[in-house]
Amino acid sequence: MMPVILVIHVLLAAAIIVIVLIQKSEGGGLGFGGGGMSGFMTGRSQANLLTRTTAILAAAFMGTSMLLGWMASQQHGAGSTLEKALTTESSSPAPAPLEGQGSGSPAATPAAPAPTGEQPPAPAQVPGPGPRAPTAPGVPLAK
Repeated sequence: MMPVILVIHVLLAAAIIVIVLIQKSEGGGLGFGGGGMSGFMTGRSQANLLTRTTAILAAAFMGTSMLLGWMASQQHGAGSTLEKALTTESSSPAPAPLEGQGSGSPAATPAAPAPTGEQPPAPAQVPGPGPRAPTAPGVPLAK
């Protein structure tokens, strides 16, 4: 159903563009005067028809815009993108250790006790990457 409404939406947009370009310019914008009486309709009837057609197409375009927005929200569920990103990131499992940092790596192997009876210092804990701020795809972070 959504693709059908989307095709109608695009056709309405194209029709609005054509109808607006057909209309006579009243202000002479960009140096164009609008021309003479060379159409199949004249004066007042042409203005009424094109104005009504533009209004009807614009109302239909707005209607399909709202319908597509409503259908998209129903399809993907309620909630903002930021909330979804935060819940997805917080529920993701911890990353697996990198190659060479598994159980056989020297950092993970306990050190032999010191012969003097003192405990050796614990290996330095290197902090891992902290939580990342959610960003939109393809948008660089501001520095």
